[in-house]
Amino acid sequence: MRRVPKQASSTAAAYFELTKPSITFLILISTALGYFLGGNGIDDNIRFILTIVGSCLVSSGAGALNHFAEMESDWLMDRTKKRPIPTGMIEPDHARLFGVFLTLVGAGLLYLHVNPLTCVLALTTTLLYLFVYTPLKKLTWLNTSIGAIPGSIPPLGGWVAASGSLDSEAWILFAILFLWQHPHFYAIALMYKDDYARANLKMLPVVEPDGKRTNRQIIWHALLLVPVSLVPVYMNNQGMVYFYGALFLGFSYLISGVLLTKNFSMKNARTLLQMSVIYLPALFIIIILDKLL
Repeated sequence: MRRVPKQASSTAAAYFELTKPSITFLILISTALGYFLGGNGIDDNIRFILTIVGSCLVSSGAGALNHFAEMESDWLMDRTKKRPIPTGMIEPDHARLFGVFLTLVGAGLLYLHVNPLTCVLALTTTLLYLFVYTPLKKLTWLNTSIGAIPGSIPPLGGWVAASGSLDSEAWILFAILFLWQHPHFYAIALMYKDDYARANLKMLPVVEPDGKRTNRQIIWHALLLVPVSLVPVYMNNQGMVYFYGALFLGFSYLISGVLLTKNFSMKNARTLLQMSVIYLPALFIIIILDKLL
């Protein structure tokens, strides 16, 4: 059975929900990993904390502004109709002002106390998320691939915050996140296909009901993720602990996708989603362990 989120219990909880805490948390661990790898550890604790706080504020602001931008769609969907704006707990203009305030404060913090390029990357993520990905959801199924771009930028921001520049290893992190997102979001789209159709959002399972193209997208992204995730080993940036860990996680993710494409069921869609949620933090932990051991 699909879980329908509960309405926030207080105004403070509603404002916290506007920040999309689960997405913000993922962005922060991605940023922290990028910082750790870009700086070969964390030598400057103050700069690291400022990077995380600034990124948190920008991400939270983008989340609030996304709530504002999608309030009409949210009202039509079972999984989102209890969000703060559709329920009337927070006025739309208040959500917008809250989002703008957080974004500007976070961007200012990154610009003044970290470096301008980190600020640019954070704002680029926000602008792509709000003004490209969000409107494309009503226009084309390619919104998932376009939306994966801003979703892959956070580790670049952390890397730049630590090192002041980007190199090939940073872009491998970008590629891993980009590929990982497709099976993850297609699993969600399959689980909530009727919801997305009700809101007239052009997710791939909505626009092609037979599911063949969705299956291909899941498989080829999960399949490509396996060799791409192993590139750091061949670049001599990661060792054998990472190699075997990434290989195990990659094939586990791929097998979850294959099971779904061979036999669609809500259970298999949920299994793929759960595996996607396990994959990324597990891979990040393996990366750090491999560096420390």
